[in-house]
Amino acid sequence: MPPRLLRKPLNTYHHGDLRDALVQAALGDAEQGGPEAISIKALAKKLGVSQPAPYRHFADREALLAAVTAAAFRQFSAMLRESIGRPSRQSKLSRIARATLDFGLRRNGIYRLMFASRTMAGVPEGSELHQAAMETFGLVLEALGPPVGGFLRERHALTFWAAVHGVVMLAEQGILNGRAAHISIEELVEEMVKQTELALSVAVKAAGGPRA
Repeated sequence: MPPRLLRKPLNTYHHGDLRDALVQAALGDAEQGGPEAISIKALAKKLGVSQPAPYRHFADREALLAAVTAAAFRQFSAMLRESIGRPSRQSKLSRIARATLDFGLRRNGIYRLMFASRTMAGVPEGSELHQAAMETFGLVLEALGPPVGGFLRERHALTFWAAVHGVVMLAEQGILNGRAAHISIEELVEEMVKQTELALSVAVKAAGGPRA
């Protein structure tokens, strides 16, 4: 029998891996309590390092939150990419919508870190967080098909994203359940998908040109 691999104790490090340990531990805290649960002091104590140690990697809590949010976006993008990569009769946009709804309700602490905190406000273009977020948005654009003139695809992607985000946040709060319209949350999101795809198709035809 091969020897069993032993997990490295949480408070032991090789040179240079404290940064990643802080990010991963902060993701775990956000999973449980959202962005409000992330505390550098608490993380240092959890990881068994001195209070100043995290500041060798992050200037302040905002810098840590940016790194943690970037990691969350990368996880989210990987999940979306897997969703649209599988063979399916559903459109790519439909699969992205359903995966986002599932992620937002099942991992709401992480979702709120990404989309309902101030971490993204004023993020520098080209930064780690900006690139990670744009990768996610790029998957939505990909799901809407090839580029078209006048940024029509980008505008419809933003409209779609705002609508799905609204459903996630309202459903998580128990405000939106669909009973008033005799429709499930999943069916409501699917209607949004169809409306977005139709609206983009109509807009492209009205613009008088085929897709680029």
